[in-house]
Amino acid sequence: MDGEIESQVKKHLNAKDYAKFKKLIADTNIYNVPQSLTGELRPYQKIGYSWLVQNIKYGFGSILADDMGLGKTIQVLSAILYYKEKNLLEDRTALIIVPPTLISNWENEIKKFTPELTYFIYHGSNRSFPLEKYDIMLTSYGVIRLDLDMFIDEPWFLCVIDEAQNIKNPNTEQTKAIKSVDARSKIALTGTPIENKLMDYWSIFDFTNKGYLSTKDDFKRQFVMPIEKLEDEEVLDELKTIAKPFVLRRLKTDDDIKKELPEKFINDIYCTLTKKQIVLYNAILEEIFFDIENSKGIQRKGIILKILTALKQACNHPAQFLDIKNPKINESGKMELLVNILENILDANEKVLIFTQYVEMGKLIQKLISKKFKQEVLFLHGSQSRQEKAHIIDTFQEDEDYPILVATLKTGGTGLNLTAAQNVIHYDLWWNPAVENQATDRVHRIGQKNDVMVYRFITKGTLEETIDAISKHKTDLAKKSISNDETFLTEMSDDELKKVLKLRL
Repeated sequence: MDGEIESQVKKHLNAKDYAKFKKLIADTNIYNVPQSLTGELRPYQKIGYSWLVQNIKYGFGSILADDMGLGKTIQVLSAILYYKEKNLLEDRTALIIVPPTLISNWENEIKKFTPELTYFIYHGSNRSFPLEKYDIMLTSYGVIRLDLDMFIDEPWFLCVIDEAQNIKNPNTEQTKAIKSVDARSKIALTGTPIENKLMDYWSIFDFTNKGYLSTKDDFKRQFVMPIEKLEDEEVLDELKTIAKPFVLRRLKTDDDIKKELPEKFINDIYCTLTKKQIVLYNAILEEIFFDIENSKGIQRKGIILKILTALKQACNHPAQFLDIKNPKINESGKMELLVNILENILDANEKVLIFTQYVEMGKLIQKLISKKFKQEVLFLHGSQSRQEKAHIIDTFQEDEDYPILVATLKTGGTGLNLTAAQNVIHYDLWWNPAVENQATDRVHRIGQKNDVMVYRFITKGTLEETIDAISKHKTDLAKKSISNDETFLTEMSDDELKKVLKLRL
């Protein structure tokens, strides 16, 4: 290992942990794949699996931050299987904590790749803690918070969290509950280690290797202020250096991974507002700007965030904002564009995944598109049960008669394998490019055999063009591990806001 890395790491470890760290780096090797693994690890996955085995061996935590779709789940399951085959689980259990929508996904991966591992799902309203031991217990973030007493005294072999951005806020009860679970080693899985700010990173690191990045206040002073406020590249390099031994991140653009994935083509598709949308857009601006000009502080910020949502809804379809009972396709330029693209996709006998931020818009798309094409359109959203979601996903993946899946970004945008699709449509744009890319990678991931076409819908002359410009700038910031959300708009003056939000026809 680089001498500079070692000297920087030494500053952040006590004498005992530094001695373990010295053994860790002296003992680096590639481990043989477990004999009972029923899948094949790609070369980069074998490196990741070996890295996890090594960190577990010496009691260090790990942040596996591979790009979405590069197989983080199989790398973790392989590491657990390694310890089982070596009789080193010590009659203890690996606790795996995931969002509820991913429980079925993990269950399927266990059955597919590591059938030798026994597992128990602790979830649902009628859940009861098992009396016997299992190799893996699967549960959700919410259940840990509600039933913390059941987990707190158990000496877990591992504690694994998937979609680790769920603990990015260190002050929530959920995050505090997750961090209080005791385990020999902890693993955080995320394709977006920093969603909005560097404190997200600290919080995840505080879970995997508590104290390594010092206290919250020290981290703010030492790293957050110089990097986020002053864009100090030297301090950023120092942070990357000390994080490197315990964070593994491979990107789809890496040369050794790119050759294993098909191409991804991103298309920005512009549409225009209909007359009905223009009237609605201007009416929203006029009405709400009166409220903005007569408010201050928190109230003003709330009104601005309200106007952003209202304008985005107007761009989607007037019926989303006005709750029209019999909406029509030709009332929205964006909906007309969707129909045109779907006609080409269906003519080519391909499947498509359509993302929207809003449940109501998802229902609207489902209603209008199913009527237009005279076929059932699947819709995945947060209020469905785990079984309902699993059935929808399986149907889309396996049944040729269901080529269209609509999904809300929060429900369908993380952790799922939807490789039956060759097309992704972002019906409305998200502020955070990391979230948008994460959603696209439900389709563009290992297991995808075809090139993937991505369509980003942008309504010309509206707030959506502004969002897109900001989003592209944020992609640059994200590479520096820095980004922001839409709240910066709330700091603008009235005149600046009018300039940003006004309709430019």
